[in-house]
This record gives sequence, C-alpha cells and structure tokens, in this order.
Amino acid sequence: MRRVAWWALLSSAIAPLVLLAGYTTGAALEGHRYNPVRQTISVLAAGDNDGYWALTSTLIAVGACHLVTALGLRPAARAGRLCLAGGGLAAILLVLFPAPAKGGSLPHGWVVGVGFSLLAVWPLLAMDHRPDAPWALRPAPSKAASALMWLGALWFVIELETGGVVGIAERVVTSAQAAWPVVVVVSCLLHGSRLRSPAPARSEDAT
Repeated sequence: MRRVAWWALLSSAIAPLVLLAGYTTGAALEGHRYNPVRQTISVLAAGDNDGYWALTSTLIAVGACHLVTALGLRPAARAGRLCLAGGGLAAILLVLFPAPAKGGSLPHGWVVGVGFSLLAVWPLLAMDHRPDAPWALRPAPSKAASALMWLGALWFVIELETGGVVGIAERVVTSAQAAWPVVVVVSCLLHGSRLRSPAPARSEDAT
C-alpha cells in the first residue's frame, strides 16, 4: 500500500482550524450587524463587510489545504482524491463569486453546490474495499461519513427555506467536511505504522 505523505497530516489538520478561526474572526469583525445563528458564513465575504478579508483568506487557505491533502493522500483511490481536490478548488473559486450582502447569487450558489457535492462524495470514491484497508477508507465508515454530510445539507436547506438556524446548520456541515480528511489521514498513518511494526517473537513451547 502506498504511504500517505507526512505533510498531508499538516494540511488536513490546518483546514478545520483555519475554517473555525476564519468565520469566528469574521463574525467578530462584523459585530452586531451579523447574526451567526441565522445568517450564512458566505455573507461575511460580501465586499462591503468588515469580515471580507477574514473569510476570503479563510476560503483560500482551506481550499489550498484540501488540494495539498489530496496530493499526499496516496492510499485513497484516485477518484476520491480528485473530488477532494475539486472541493478545495471550489472553495478558492468562491472568492471570485462572493455572495451579496443581501439576496442571492446564482454563480455563488452553483459554486457552493458543486463544492459541497464533491466534498460529500469524495469519501465514497476514495474507498478501499480490501479487508486490511485503513479504517477510514473502508466502505462502512466512508458511507457513513458521506451520508451524514448529505443529511447535514438537507438540514441546511430546510433551515434556509424556513428562515431558521441556517448559520448553525452551515457551520456543522462545513466543519464536518473540513474535518473528515484529517480523520482519513490519521487512519492511514496509524495503519501504516502497524504494518511497519515488527511482529512479536513467539516463545517456543517448553519441552
């Protein structure tokens, strides 16, 4: 089995931390003008908002982390790695198609939809069906991770349509998608470490 690159652990671990710091900083800069419970994260990146640079930098950093992780996650199937990279690229492209402060934006919505779909599908396409595969690349965990992401998206859409806690729903979904790559990388590193560990010597039966 191909080894995961050590720097993939760094890039995958940075992504969720940067995301958390980015939307928290952006919300703090906006102050009372922004409601993190009922407004989306994308609103922070509107050009006339104080949180613009905080969230814009966050999108670029998280997208770059996904690209680097996809490159170093060699044990995963190529199709899954390409989807992860595509999700990272979509995050970066959101900088070119920011959401308006009020109302919607069709280009922004399309990029968000494509990016989410790629990040929700990549666990399925990265699966390794061998019985000795790393835990997070096995079918059951991969399918569970993807299913939870889609359920989270459904929750987000419901909250968006009903004017509910859309901000909380979006943060849960995006955080889950940012965190799953590090789970996979750690799983692959632990699996590789076990394979490289020498087997314990057997003591001979006393005669």
